[in-house]
Amino acid sequence: MITRQRLAAGVCALLAALAAGIAFPGGAVADETEQAAPKVELVLDVSGSMRARDIDGGSRMAAAKQAFDEVLDATPQEVQLGIRTLGANYRGNDRKEGCKDTARLYPVGPLNRTDAKTAVATLQPTGWTPIGPALLKAADDLNGGTGTRRIVLISDGEDTCQPLDPCEVAREIAAKGIGLTIDTLGLVPDAKTRDQLSCIADATGGTYTDVRHREELSDRVGQLVDRAADPVVTPVATEGAAQCATAPTLRSGLYTDREEFGQQRWYKVDVDPGKELRASVSVADDRAVNPDYGVLLRAVTVRGREIVRGEAAGDGRTDVISTGLRYPKPESDDDTAMAETVCLQVTSSFSAAAGVKTTPGLPLELTVDVVDGPSGHHDVASFGLGRGWWLLGALVLAGFVAGLLWGWLSRWRVSVWRTN
Repeated sequence: MITRQRLAAGVCALLAALAAGIAFPGGAVADETEQAAPKVELVLDVSGSMRARDIDGGSRMAAAKQAFDEVLDATPQEVQLGIRTLGANYRGNDRKEGCKDTARLYPVGPLNRTDAKTAVATLQPTGWTPIGPALLKAADDLNGGTGTRRIVLISDGEDTCQPLDPCEVAREIAAKGIGLTIDTLGLVPDAKTRDQLSCIADATGGTYTDVRHREELSDRVGQLVDRAADPVVTPVATEGAAQCATAPTLRSGLYTDREEFGQQRWYKVDVDPGKELRASVSVADDRAVNPDYGVLLRAVTVRGREIVRGEAAGDGRTDVISTGLRYPKPESDDDTAMAETVCLQVTSSFSAAAGVKTTPGLPLELTVDVVDGPSGHHDVASFGLGRGWWLLGALVLAGFVAGLLWGWLSRWRVSVWRTN
């Protein structure tokens, strides 16, 4: 079994290679076609509290408008961008009507900077703060397609339309498995606002940022829009089986699935002699779960004998838990040697908190990579150091010699001191 340190190093190296686009050999089934245009929707709070003048001597609304102008000028050409508002139109005191106040200011699509800036310039702080309804509508605006989809929510206060909890709304969006990320920014936030916006971001794997200055707002929104344009590997949806015999056979690639609470998922991978199987799994916590949880990834033979495993555990708040494994298949002198079918078993020990929905299952992301095996499998299996074993030996020898010299010098200094 690999040690925890080797697991971490192996998983990090694997993920870095995947991100660089070099980890997929010719047989990969991950999406290698031209990526769909990334989509971003900026969701702006235009409620009455945005009149407050506490950002560099100006109002929060003025800071938001300036940030939007700068971001629109710098938006990459390939990004399809839209703008949605909340609390921008209804001026009355009817809570029911106020909680419907979300509107599409500029549709998601190819960006006309002049039209988008003109639309933003007309905004005036007005009404309520229906964050939950706005997120639902924004998810609909971005629905469809396979490219990156990101909501950037900018707000200065809590949602005023409970019991539609925006945190639960974000979890429902994540549970749909549509790959939509919500990033949140809090303008001069208090503790309650910060907690709520952080919860929204955590539910979808997004980020939360405190903002207290105009420049911070412009820079952060610009970063998030640029991030949407970064090339990504699109996961392939798959469905694991309850046992290895009926499991789908996977090739090198990135896969997504759903795992019910207390359920095991099985997948198969064919590994030729002289190849190495590298696999990692991440299970996302997209809803409230109980403390004490873990995830186990096992590689076993078709007869059920365990080859190697990786496991991780935690206690308390988490957004995702990951582990991985490596299995080198030794070379064979037999030219007719067949590939070995390795069964991958994913098990997690999450349990839902009281009153929390258990369906659909938790989002699961599985990375599979079959690459050329390292030279000298015994060295890798025994030490996990490869050629680094020689460096470690040299360091040990150098330390031993240095210890001897230091001991001799110390004894010589003591003898001189006694003589004098």
